[in-house]
Amino acid sequence: MSRGGSSRLNSRSAVWIVTFVAILMNVIDADAYNCHEVRTAFQVLQVGPLSRVPETPGTDVDLLICKHKGPSCCTRKTEESYQVAVKRETLQNVQSYSSELKHLFSTHAHAFQDMFRSLLSFSQGHLSSLLEDTYSSLFHHAQPHVHQLFSSLSQYLSGANISVETTVHNFFNSIFPLVYEKLINPDMEGSLMEGSVISDCLRTTRKEVNPFGYHPALMAQELAGALGAGRQLSLALKEGLKAINATEDAGLTKDCEKNLVKMMYCSHCRGLTLFKPCMGYCLNVMRGCLASLSELDQPWRRYISLLEQLTLAVAGHHSLELALLGVRGHINEALLYARLHSPIITTMVDKVCGLSTEEPTGMLPSTSPEVTTPSVTSASSAAPTQFTSEQELKQFSHLRSPLPLKPSKNNKHNLKTFSREFLLHLQPLKSFFMILPDLLCKGDTAVEDSTCWTGQNVKESYESRVVGTGLNAQRQNPEFKVRSMAPRLEEVKKRLDLFNQETLERFPQLEEIEDWEGFGSGKEEGSTMDCDDEDGCQSSGDGQERKSHGGVSIDSKSTGRQPEGDSSKENPSKPPPVRVIGGSPSASWLQPCSLALLFAGLGLQWMLL
Repeated sequence: MSRGGSSRLNSRSAVWIVTFVAILMNVIDADAYNCHEVRTAFQVLQVGPLSRVPETPGTDVDLLICKHKGPSCCTRKTEESYQVAVKRETLQNVQSYSSELKHLFSTHAHAFQDMFRSLLSFSQGHLSSLLEDTYSSLFHHAQPHVHQLFSSLSQYLSGANISVETTVHNFFNSIFPLVYEKLINPDMEGSLMEGSVISDCLRTTRKEVNPFGYHPALMAQELAGALGAGRQLSLALKEGLKAINATEDAGLTKDCEKNLVKMMYCSHCRGLTLFKPCMGYCLNVMRGCLASLSELDQPWRRYISLLEQLTLAVAGHHSLELALLGVRGHINEALLYARLHSPIITTMVDKVCGLSTEEPTGMLPSTSPEVTTPSVTSASSAAPTQFTSEQELKQFSHLRSPLPLKPSKNNKHNLKTFSREFLLHLQPLKSFFMILPDLLCKGDTAVEDSTCWTGQNVKESYESRVVGTGLNAQRQNPEFKVRSMAPRLEEVKKRLDLFNQETLERFPQLEEIEDWEGFGSGKEEGSTMDCDDEDGCQSSGDGQERKSHGGVSIDSKSTGRQPEGDSSKENPSKPPPVRVIGGSPSASWLQPCSLALLFAGLGLQWMLL
C-alpha cells in the first residue's frame, strides 16, 4: 500500500511540475513578445498616435498586410498608421531628390532671363546712343518705338507667342513717318502730325515704298534665327519644371503602399525593430512602385539632350549677343539708305500718298553709289545711355550664385561661360528617372551584406530574383505586379515626347551641333586662366560665324527666307542698294569690337555691385 501511495504521489508531482513549467514558458514567451520596443519605435518615428500600438501582443489579430501566425504587436489601426506614414516618407524622399532638380531648373530659368534682359538693355542703350549722337532730330520721337521693339523681343525670349519678323517690320513702319519728316524732307518738319492721314499712309505703305532697302528684312531674319533658339531654351526650361512638378506624387498605387508597409514595418509587428530590409528586396519593391516614373527615362534623356543642344546653339559662338549688337548697325544702315535715296523716296511717296512736294532735282544712278559719311563708332557714341541705372544693375545680383552652382572664380559673366556651367550640372541628370528607385534604397533604408528582413522572415540574404526598371521588367517582379502606367505620368510622358518632336521639327539641325572644344574637361569650372577667345575677349570670327555653331545653321525653319518679302531685289523699280564708305564698320571687325564693348559694360556693372 505504501508502495502504491508513493506511486500516486510521484504521478501527481510530475503533473504539477509539467504544469508549472508550461505556465513559466508562457510567462517567458509573453515577456519575450512584449510591445515595448515596437511602441518606442512607433513614437520615435512619429508614425501616429501611440494608442494604436497594443502594450502586449495579440494572438488572433485579423491583419490585412502584416499577416503572421503567432503573436503580433499590430492591429488594423496600426497597419493604417503604417500605411499613411510609409507613403509620406516615400514621397518626401522622392521630393528631396526632385527638389534639387527643380531648384536647378527654376534658378537657371530666371538667370537666363536676367541675362537675356541685360543683353537687350545693353543693345537698346547702344541703339539709343546712335540716335542721340548721329540722328539727334529723331532721338526723342523714336524712343517710344525703340522701347516697344525691345520690349517685344524680351517677351519673345520669355516664350510669348510673338513674331520677330512682324515686330521688326512694325518698328520700321512706325519710324518711317519720322524718318520722312526729319531726314528725307527736313523742310516739312512739323507738317506730319502723329495719327494724321498722311502719317498713317506712310506707315501702311512702307513696304511698297521700301525706304530702308533690304535692311529690315535682313535684321528680322538674323534676330529670328538667333533669338529663336533662346526662346526655345526658355520654353524647354519651363517644360522641364512642369514635368518635375507633375512627378512629385510619384504615382504610388495602393498595391505599392501595401508592399512598402510590408517592407518597412511588418517586421515591427513581430518585435523585430532593428532589422532593415534586404537590398535586393528593397530594389524590387521600389522599382515596382516607381515603374511609371522609370517609363519617363527615354523621353527625359531626349529632352535633356535637346536642352544641351539649345544651350550650345544660344551661346556657342555668341550668336545671341552678336545678333542683338547688330541691331544698331542694321538700323544705322537703314537710315543711311533712306537719306541717300531721298529723291526717289519723295517721288514715290508723292505718288502713293499724294503729298505736294517739289520734284527731285536729279535721280540717282542705277549702280550703287559710293558715299563718304563720318564714322559714328567713337567711344562716346558707343557708350550706352540707359544701362547704368541702379535698377538694371541689380539684375546681375542673381548671377552671383545661381544655386546649386558655385560662382566661377573668373567672374566672367558672359552668356557662354554661364551656359557652360549650366551644362556641366545638366549632364548627370539624364538618368534621373532610371536611378531614382535605387537612390531610395541607399543609405540607411536597406542593407546588403548582413542579416536582413525579406518581407517574410529574417535571413542572411535575399534569395529571390532582382528585376530591372520599367514596366516590362515588373512582369518578373516576385513581390508584386505592375500592369499599367499611372495616367498622370503617362500624360507627362506624352507631353515630353510632343515637346521633343516639335523642337526637332522647328530646329532640325540641332542634332548636328557639337560641343565646343574643351567642354566637359573640368578645366573651366573654377579656372583662373586668362580670358580666351571662346569667352569673347578676342575675335569671334567673321559674320558667317554669327549664324552658326560649328558650321551648322541654328535658324529655325520659319526663318530661312526673307521675311515678308521686304527686299529691294524683288522690285527692280525700287532704289538700288548703296555701298557706304566710312558710314559704318564692316562686319568682319565690328563684331570683335562690339563684343569687347559688351563684355566691358557687363564687367563694369559687376564691379559696381
